[in-house]
Amino acid sequence: MDRTLVTGKIIAAKVRKGLHWRDIAVSIGQSKEWTTAACLGQMTFTKAQAAVAQELFELTDEECAWLQIVPYKGSLATPVPTDPLIYRWYEIVSVYGTTIKELIHEEFGDGIMSAIDFSMDIQREADPKGDRVNVVLSGKFLPYKTY
Repeated sequence: MDRTLVTGKIIAAKVRKGLHWRDIAVSIGQSKEWTTAACLGQMTFTKAQAAVAQELFELTDEECAWLQIVPYKGSLATPVPTDPLIYRWYEIVSVYGTTIKELIHEEFGDGIMSAIDFSMDIQREADPKGDRVNVVLSGKFLPYKTY
């Protein structure tokens, strides 16, 4: 047993039961974005959150315990993603990454945007030319220190 097998069982239960991430998130008590990441093995559940997930996904005690272990983060199977949607994110970073870096450094100085003190919001945005995906990423700025 490992976290990857638990993730597979969670996805299978979600499909079998016809669950939606937004509804799972309400049960867990976190955003749909964080909850989805946690269910996919990228975040650590608290004991209380794991207990809710255990009931929702019909997990064993051992599987529930795996949800509470700090995971190995970074879930891409290949260095360059092959899934078309994930590849587009890779493409966005490849094309606009240096622009994002320059603009953040110009505005904030030398540092990084945290992926730890971080939030994300994904919404559908109606548009007469075709609905749009609105993604907002918000991370704390962490300046590099001198010593």
